[in-house]
Amino acid sequence: MKLVIIEPLGVAKEKLLNLATATLGNQVEIIYYDTRVTDTEELIKRGKDADIIAVSNLPLNSEVIGGCPNLKMLAVAFTGVDHIAVDTCKAKGITICNCAGYSNAAVSDLVFGMIIALYRNMVSCNEVVRQSGTKDGLIGFELEGKKFGIIGTGAIGLRTANIAKAFGCEVYAYSRTVKENTGLIYTDLDTLLQTCDIISLHVPLNAHTKHLINAQKLALMKPNAILINTARGPVVDSQALADALNSHQIAGAGIDVFEMEPPVPSDHPLLHSINTIVTPHVAFATKEALEKRAFIVFNNILNYLNGSPTNII
Repeated sequence: MKLVIIEPLGVAKEKLLNLATATLGNQVEIIYYDTRVTDTEELIKRGKDADIIAVSNLPLNSEVIGGCPNLKMLAVAFTGVDHIAVDTCKAKGITICNCAGYSNAAVSDLVFGMIIALYRNMVSCNEVVRQSGTKDGLIGFELEGKKFGIIGTGAIGLRTANIAKAFGCEVYAYSRTVKENTGLIYTDLDTLLQTCDIISLHVPLNAHTKHLINAQKLALMKPNAILINTARGPVVDSQALADALNSHQIAGAGIDVFEMEPPVPSDHPLLHSINTIVTPHVAFATKEALEKRAFIVFNNILNYLNGSPTNII
């Protein structure tokens, strides 16, 4: 069996390969690529002889999947798989396993970093001090007592909710599946948007969630509300959000994800909207999370080889 690690996984090469060998032994031949490419022809060249491909967030379209005739398993070092031609994989009988859970702490940490940065004007405060200024006009807000809305109560959403409760927030939730005994106030989406001061998105990208937050939904939000998106970029209509921010329809936004992977085009509307903090899809990217992710990847492969695949999509 040939395993192709088709792009870097965020862990030093020696450490990554040592973990792979320790987990998989001599069951596979490992080929490792330490550069990230997006060209379809080059991806096919890398993967054409692979039985198993380990991939993070490189887009593997139908052409790439079709160009890898031996492919039996995709070990996706990510939670979401919207960058994978899932239907093609299913048609070809290719098993897809993801890395659910590796970034729960990392993502929820960034959510609150963004919230506090927005609530306490940290970017502006940093600039003012460097320009010999004062706190005038920079009085912030506390999280305690705020109504906090979670859209999507999977593992990351629930962790974010628990942190919000620790800050003294009243936590509301909207999700396709209601989780019992969580202390959350489940409600419909419109009520959540109308009620909450802080709204954090934690849903996957699919046909039901694309532009879930659009101009009509943004119009329901409070003028003092802020929106945090560490889920997937297309869950939000970016132009509509920029318009809502620039017209003071809502108070602020923290955005880690866009319609594309960074670099983000310089004319993207959210790079020019007011009171917006943007980060380059780093919510998952901590040293600890990336090491957890590598461990899950190789254990998923081991379990597949042993006939008991885990984390199947």
